[in-house]
Amino acid sequence: MSNYTIYHNPRCSKSRETLALLEENGIEPEVILYLENPPSVETLADLANKLELETVHDFIRDKESIYKELDLDELMSDEELLPLMNEYPKLIERPIVVKGDKAIIGRPPENVLALIK
Repeated sequence: MSNYTIYHNPRCSKSRETLALLEENGIEPEVILYLENPPSVETLADLANKLELETVHDFIRDKESIYKELDLDELMSDEELLPLMNEYPKLIERPIVVKGDKAIIGRPPENVLALIK
């Protein structure tokens, strides 16, 4: 079992680059294809905590069409957003790499190097 987990979308270039960067550094992370297996509301709240975000909205993809279709905005509470992120995983920013009690969004992919050191 790996000490690292990546919430990965293989169709996303940044997600692929982040996975490759981990592998280049000798890390074989657990790969979670989050579009196929959306994280639970509890897992999403835990990720927000590990990402040290002020609000869940900070890891929502607000340029996605589903964001506009659902008429979401940055003033919505975490309690309102988390179930929507579970139901519509395209809303989740990607990739997210987790090691222990820390997580980083791989945008740019080099961000994850802070978890490796």
